[in-house]
Amino acid sequence: MVPGLLQATEGMWIPMLLKSLNEAEMQSMGLKLSAEDIYAVNKSSLKDAIVHFGGGCTAEVVSSKGLIFTNHHCGFSQIQSHSSVEKDYLTHGFWAMKQEEELPNPGLTATLIVRIEDVTERVMQGGSPADAATIERNIAKIKSEIKANEKNHEAEVKPFFYGNAYYLIVTKTYRDVRLVGAPPGGVGKFGGDTDNWMWPRHTGDFSVFRIYAGKDNEPAEYSPENVPYKPAHHFPVNAKGIKQGDFTMVYGFPGQTQQYLHSSAVKFIVEELNPRTVGMRDQSLAIIGETMRSSDALRIAYAAKQARIANAWKKWIGESKGLERLDALQVKRDLERQFNTAIQGNDNWKSQFGNVTSEIQKLQESANPYNLARAMMIEFYFMGPEILRYIRNFEGVVDGYEKMAKDGSLEAELAKLRAGVAGFFKNWDVSTDKQIMAVLWPMYLEGLRTDLRPEIAGELQAKYGGDWRKMAEELYAKSPFSDKTRLESALDKFNASTVKKLRADGLYRLGKSVMSAWRDKAMNTQTGLEAQMQGLMKTYVKGLMTVFPDKRYWPDANSTLRVTYGKVEGSEPSDGVVYKPFCTMDGVLEKYIPGDEEFDIPVRLAEMARKRDFGPYADQNGDLVVAFTASNHTTGGNSGSPVLDGEGHLVGINFDRSWESTMSDVMYDPTRCRNIIVDARYVLFVIDRYAGAQHLIDEMTIVR
Repeated sequence: MVPGLLQATEGMWIPMLLKSLNEAEMQSMGLKLSAEDIYAVNKSSLKDAIVHFGGGCTAEVVSSKGLIFTNHHCGFSQIQSHSSVEKDYLTHGFWAMKQEEELPNPGLTATLIVRIEDVTERVMQGGSPADAATIERNIAKIKSEIKANEKNHEAEVKPFFYGNAYYLIVTKTYRDVRLVGAPPGGVGKFGGDTDNWMWPRHTGDFSVFRIYAGKDNEPAEYSPENVPYKPAHHFPVNAKGIKQGDFTMVYGFPGQTQQYLHSSAVKFIVEELNPRTVGMRDQSLAIIGETMRSSDALRIAYAAKQARIANAWKKWIGESKGLERLDALQVKRDLERQFNTAIQGNDNWKSQFGNVTSEIQKLQESANPYNLARAMMIEFYFMGPEILRYIRNFEGVVDGYEKMAKDGSLEAELAKLRAGVAGFFKNWDVSTDKQIMAVLWPMYLEGLRTDLRPEIAGELQAKYGGDWRKMAEELYAKSPFSDKTRLESALDKFNASTVKKLRADGLYRLGKSVMSAWRDKAMNTQTGLEAQMQGLMKTYVKGLMTVFPDKRYWPDANSTLRVTYGKVEGSEPSDGVVYKPFCTMDGVLEKYIPGDEEFDIPVRLAEMARKRDFGPYADQNGDLVVAFTASNHTTGGNSGSPVLDGEGHLVGINFDRSWESTMSDVMYDPTRCRNIIVDARYVLFVIDRYAGAQHLIDEMTIVR
């Protein structure tokens, strides 16, 4: 058994409740702080340095001038957008050597938590627990009060435990966030898809941004006159390092977990949903991979798209394997059997919870075709042929031509569309898109019950007889949307005749038919069934908490601020396999393959590694730790989260889980589940010794 293995602690905890639920346990494991040091409203606390980055990742403030760290993959789309063949920041990295060189990113946001409040009683006031209309009215009233009374604050009320509790989240969002630095791709993306979700992991998955504010330190739209944000707290960075068994804490915005799922839902995920979605992404990734290898321009154009598709793809593969290894389906069934047995001896429990598990199972079986229809629509329309999503931008002027021409809004909308043409075609390849269309179209149809398929499916089957490559060739060859010159010409001569041709275009019709099938045949039913399921799950979770009161319960992740904690430790994921908790630059050199698309590193970095030129960032053995694992319970959205030691100092940046951990969204296993963290010393080494950005080190608080 790996030392310290039993220190793994399940749960993603609400910060305001740490005092009552977690403080004593955390301190027994090595925390030197109080719960109020971690979360407070009336004084500075660790929460004031936690950033919801772009709405999907976490970042942390590491200087008094608004400097923030997040993952390389969280900042990847911004790095890609600033890259070109001439300025290939994806390959060579980027460093602003003074603030004037920091790059703006329109649309990128940094959101800070002002406070969290339990508003369950207010939300439920005046209606029964099942009265959705009353709940919505009460939530709207709470949010409107914040908007009216608190300048620059936004409010969101979210359900926890499937609606058994509600919390108000008050936030402040900054909209001027600039790129400060990104390591070369050979650091930030080292190992590529091969190492993604794997351990040992030798990826320096970090990037550096800065929050800017108005001169009053309040949120402001981008302006050259803005100044660096002054935070209420920033994290000192621990350059001393940590050792096995040390306390660690992750503070961030985990996206979604589903720990309370019924066995029938787990069965659907493992046997139906994951195999189909993984299969579709298998095909897309193979095609995109060939494209990216064909030229530098296409490598840059498709880099962010490939990463977006690949991340969940590999996660779902590992999730299915992990759930099967844990025999999760049987574990869930056993829990349901114990629950139903327990309630039989209590008339009150029987009246409240007596039929809930059987009702969930029946509803799940009814909902499966509609849930799958939603997944297939997402995989085909939103993750598949990019042309369909692009064409969607034109539906307003095509379908609403007569109205817009009459009310005078047409020209302004056409101007927007004209301005966006060059950007789309810069990052798009028609041959790649055609291939994706040809292979995903039949997989999309196979995942749909016959009555849920789009109307155009029969027409295309009759015309092409299942020869989907021929279909793709003809649709793209004739479409004005698939050629920059043709599209610009259509927009320049936009009139009733143009509209008639666009409405008849095969790609236009296909995209509309796919979305119409979802909206008209599946969406309302799926939404209704999901609402019913939420109600049943609310009852089931309340039942679990009532019948088994000695168990400690935590609410599923829902992109709200959470704390999770554990220790630095390895694992034994399978028979005969032992994972140590640290990996070093020695492993980078072992994997290094010059010229390889996944395992190449900059020549100078290789030279520094061979000479062990690590400066003050080496450990006591002269090694440079690249990454480590700990037993913190994390999920998507925790990417970029600060990993803190017992004193609240930054020891690393969370960026992944081991592949054997990916089932933890549904079922946590303390013997296997480990999060993967890029070591703060490696981050500092790259910024300081490799990039020479000493000015960034100087503005941080470094604990040596």
